[in-house]
Amino acid sequence: MKSFLSDRTTINRQVVAWAFYDWANSAFAVVVLSGFFPLFFREYWSSGQESSDITFRLGIANALSSLVIVACAPLLGAIADQGSARKKFLFVFAMMGIVMTGCLFLVGQGQWFAAVTLFVLATIGFMGANVFYDALIIGITRHEHYDTVSALGYALGYLGGGLLFALCVMMTLYPSHFGLQGAADAVRLSFVLVATWWAVFSLPLLFWVKEPVTPEKVGLLQSARNGFRQLIDTFHHIRQLRHVLLFLLAYWLYIDGVDTIVRMAVDYGQALGFDSNQLILALLITQFIGFPSAIVFGHIGERLGTKTGIYIAIAVYICVTMWGVRMTSAWEFYVLAVAIGLVQGGIQSLSRAYYARMIPVDKAAEFFGFYNMLGKFAAVIGPFMVGWVGVLSGNPRLGMLSLLILFIGGGVLLYFVRPTTTSPQTTNHRPSR
Repeated sequence: MKSFLSDRTTINRQVVAWAFYDWANSAFAVVVLSGFFPLFFREYWSSGQESSDITFRLGIANALSSLVIVACAPLLGAIADQGSARKKFLFVFAMMGIVMTGCLFLVGQGQWFAAVTLFVLATIGFMGANVFYDALIIGITRHEHYDTVSALGYALGYLGGGLLFALCVMMTLYPSHFGLQGAADAVRLSFVLVATWWAVFSLPLLFWVKEPVTPEKVGLLQSARNGFRQLIDTFHHIRQLRHVLLFLLAYWLYIDGVDTIVRMAVDYGQALGFDSNQLILALLITQFIGFPSAIVFGHIGERLGTKTGIYIAIAVYICVTMWGVRMTSAWEFYVLAVAIGLVQGGIQSLSRAYYARMIPVDKAAEFFGFYNMLGKFAAVIGPFMVGWVGVLSGNPRLGMLSLLILFIGGGVLLYFVRPTTTSPQTTNHRPSR
């Protein structure tokens, strides 16, 4: 594929098209997952319900969607690898997420069950598509450029998601300026905008990103059989891939802390008495700072080493956690939002790039299935741990302090990851920096 800049650059049409899917689906991650759905679910769809019941239902919805992907992602990845079907699977899941998100517009006040059902299905679509999106990085660039390309995706995601989120926030604050009757109409319209944004900006990947082709293409049924055998084979040989296993365990721990902060930050701020508008502003700060910071971390990975970049991010998260436990003022919440924005995209993009170097090319979707599986386990266990410690101690600050275990534990395990240039299972492994 001819480069836009020169033959030496890492940026070409395939890379940009691939990265724009991050721009597309991050609208769901920011506007729906982190922003409007939790607030709207409590104030509109569950109005009049007990607060504890609302929290329980929302927690079950997040856990259920995560567990579905945990159970299915590795096998679906193996099937996609066998049949050269990564793009097909990506768009099946993405379309499910897009349609279910758009349908949230139709859910009326008090219809919490319909809202939570659509939310679970949309989240499954969002997370399922990411398994195959991550795996496509193997075929669009050389391994020495994984850091930069992965960072470009996250950077565009922060920018795109932030821009749409800013528009949606403006609609809720000034609905009459947009011809709307109130904030509730603005939030409902936001779900339609997210679905439209997600669909439109997914098209470049559909048209321009080439599917890595397996030597012998097989049908769906045979792909399922071969995929299941491949999955079993990976389990049998996981001990031989010690560097992959160690990294996955390290990633599980520290990304658990990262995801928990993302999901629990608004709730934690509310528990400390901060205004909801202040919390929304902090989310916007994180998004727009995350755009240039993710790109910078891509260069850090290439210059100083991917593992070094991950360690820098872990260190910042440890400091953020310790400061957050002692936080008393809204301005401190803004400072922490800036700090998180500086490293959140970096730790995600470098982790994806580091892992991509260690895995066999012909099993990329399967291995990224395991990668995403552990990330989704984090979305189940991390928030539960914070809540459990908070309930036992009666202090939400101690619940957040427990995240230090995850960041420190992940950093320690990462130290022992020593990727080799050749796997005992395949000669297609990539050397690590």
